[in-house]
Amino acid sequence: MTAEAKPPPDAPPGEPDLFTPNAEPMPSERLRRVDGDKGVSLAERVTAGLHRLSYRTALHRIRLRGRFPLKLLAVPVDPLAGDVAAGERILRGRLVFAGHNAPARTIHFADAQVPAAWRDWAHSFVWLRDLATAAPDRRTGAAVAEPLVARWLADHHDFDAAAWRPDLVALRLMFWTAYAPYILSSPDLVYRSAVLNALARWARHLDRAIDRVEGPRRVTAAAGLIVAALIIPGVDARLTRAEALLDHALAAVVLPDGGTADRSPATQLDLLELLLFVQSVYAARGRKPIAAVLAGFERLVPALKSIVMGDGGVGAWHGSGAARPARIEAAMARSGIMPRPSRSTSFAGYQRLAAGKTLIVVDAAPPPQARAAAAAHAGTLALELSDGATRLIVNCGGGTAAAPLPPALAAALRTTSAHSTLVLADSNSTRIRPDGALGKGVEEVVVNRQESEEGIWLDLAHDGYVRRFGVRHRRRLFLSASGGDLRGEDLIEPAPGRRLRRRGAKATFDVRFHLDPGVEVTPTADGQAALLRLTDGRVWQVRARGGPLTVDESVWIDHDGVPRTTRQLVIAGTTSAAGEASINWSFKRAGR
Repeated sequence: MTAEAKPPPDAPPGEPDLFTPNAEPMPSERLRRVDGDKGVSLAERVTAGLHRLSYRTALHRIRLRGRFPLKLLAVPVDPLAGDVAAGERILRGRLVFAGHNAPARTIHFADAQVPAAWRDWAHSFVWLRDLATAAPDRRTGAAVAEPLVARWLADHHDFDAAAWRPDLVALRLMFWTAYAPYILSSPDLVYRSAVLNALARWARHLDRAIDRVEGPRRVTAAAGLIVAALIIPGVDARLTRAEALLDHALAAVVLPDGGTADRSPATQLDLLELLLFVQSVYAARGRKPIAAVLAGFERLVPALKSIVMGDGGVGAWHGSGAARPARIEAAMARSGIMPRPSRSTSFAGYQRLAAGKTLIVVDAAPPPQARAAAAAHAGTLALELSDGATRLIVNCGGGTAAAPLPPALAAALRTTSAHSTLVLADSNSTRIRPDGALGKGVEEVVVNRQESEEGIWLDLAHDGYVRRFGVRHRRRLFLSASGGDLRGEDLIEPAPGRRLRRRGAKATFDVRFHLDPGVEVTPTADGQAALLRLTDGRVWQVRARGGPLTVDESVWIDHDGVPRTTRQLVIAGTTSAAGEASINWSFKRAGR
């Protein structure tokens, strides 16, 4: 890793030209971030707090009374498999999640000291899927699940702000009904009545609380209300309302091209799996799902497919962890939609460049609104690249609920420096406020794309540094038709119509390319190039002009949410007195 190598003899000498595209120009896209830094207002937070207080009153408890269900109308089939290893841990009496290991025999669901991620996971009962996967014999699983359900009911029979959050109530409705054989096998009629009564009370509570949530949580709440209306006797009158709520919630969260408002692939996958569950519930009652469910498949699957890398996983975009490829493949296959991946998703803002074995995905849109995404990243114009099933260029990633990261590391992963793009003056292209929300920065991204038999050209620019420095970042890419030659140019240009600010003159900058942990790096003696050897033996040649190329330490968050040490290529430079700079670079595959 530390040995130096001579520049490859067939490396292109000098600056890798980005020649004028020999193709018909396509219309430019201007993607804007409207009210991007406006989060949840103080009035909204106060109103939400007052409603939570109202749920603790005797009046609300009276509202939860109603018909006492004696049985479920059907038991839906969970369309997805769980994690066998996680299920086996539960069978051994340990509920392990988010770094917390709770013994089943003495578990206290109301413990305020446990991690919030573990508490949400425990209250949702999604872990019943893992338990059932590890214990297909329901008697074995019921021996573990029923005592846990009884303990939960003892702790949370009445409203609790954490346990009765609308999306968690919805998930309990889904998983308690789907895994009814695991929690309703007991001959104890008092226990069985308590479980069935709890399901009915949650449905009534959810019907009132759903109007106080928005975003993906509102979609989950609406899905839970549909499950209740289809499965629990006496709740069927709410079905029409629940279906309308799901339709409207999906329209607000899922964009016309299948991207989501928070621009997170993790949200796309979660919503796809949620709709698969809802479809299964309709099937359990012998009914066809509403059009919104099928339309959701038709939008979500092609969009998700478009950002899947060569190894079947997705990149680290806006809080998404590196989801396991098998999970993504299973969800898309279950949907029945078999799309061709689109070249670009103009609403979600990801551009896809594919040629030969090479696949590149670029974040080509402003970050999402602050109120739409609590964990979004400041990585505009970052790219990820895979060669066949092997990752080459990555972004550092994001944590997962199953394996939360130290706060300092989680915050660092959201910065521009944690992404494979240009960083000016060690500043984020979009500010990250002290409360964690994204502030001002990138408001507009201009996209020009052209294609011909020679390859694909992409010309991008963002205004994230205009307010503070008076300059914009422009990134130009060319991918050859064979996929073996990627050329790029990162430019810093004075913003049209804006006065250059003092900080924009003679400002330092870095162009960063974070590498997959499996990539071995050997820098050349002249400080302008490097050889990258992939795990399968293939080699890529990297060259840079406009600044020295160095190799630094980096980190990548793997599929299990565990940080792994890796390396990054850094090309450093300084803007001119006029606030201008240009860095040229190329990645060329050696051989086939």
